[in-house]
Amino acid sequence: MRSRRVLLVLALAVLAIPFVVPTVWMVAASVKPLPEIFALSPWTKHPTLAAYGEAFSFQPFARQYVNSVYIAVLVTLITLVVSALGGYAFARIRFPGANALFLVVLTGLLVPSEVTIVPLFQLFKRAGMINTHWPLILVTALAAPCVLATFIMRQFFIALPVELEEAARLDGLGRPGIWLRICLPLAKPALSAVAILTFLASWNLYLEPTVYITSPELFTLPQALTRFTDAYGGQMWNTQLAAATMTVLPMLVVFVLAQRQFVEGLAHSGLK
Repeated sequence: MRSRRVLLVLALAVLAIPFVVPTVWMVAASVKPLPEIFALSPWTKHPTLAAYGEAFSFQPFARQYVNSVYIAVLVTLITLVVSALGGYAFARIRFPGANALFLVVLTGLLVPSEVTIVPLFQLFKRAGMINTHWPLILVTALAAPCVLATFIMRQFFIALPVELEEAARLDGLGRPGIWLRICLPLAKPALSAVAILTFLASWNLYLEPTVYITSPELFTLPQALTRFTDAYGGQMWNTQLAAATMTVLPMLVVFVLAQRQFVEGLAHSGLK
């Protein structure tokens, strides 16, 4: 039994190499002088943090960081509310055409964002929202990430015992009270999974900011990372890697701290 566990740990360690090594190389290269970036050794004898300062002086990186944070937080909050309401409605409220309507909602996962980007651009252009953050908030909060979140919440609410709602009704709670006081507190694992998935989807968004945003001070981080080039168009590798490190590490920390809730939420929803 112990030998099997050792073999399992070794197998997982080998499988983790393709994911861990690029991250370690990125962090190590971000403190290298520019001439040593492509050296075979991942380490340097002369580490420097100059690239981190250059990331903020070359463009308004601090402002762009704040843009990504507040957009991701706002999108996550909207998605949590919409998916919790929609998931509960599809799981517990019986109405004609519920299954057909849910199937229509799920088709949102099958439509690539590239297919809808042009009509959405025309729509936001007529509404005067181009070069603002509204398209990034609305498209992400009410599109595919929200559909996946609604599916996760629906699967979680279906698994809750019906007796809990029956007992709440005997105590005089109506449908809103049951949702708010009974179902939501029990749905913390699913809500955690939805929050992490939605935050990541918004944090990594690249196509939509490229289409809707033109002002550097309104850029989000994925868009900003492509702009670290010198006067001749060459890549500023150490500065770009330093900016990428500052972009990635907070998300890794959040996921490591919340991974138990994330796995538990997906397990309750029936997803693998």
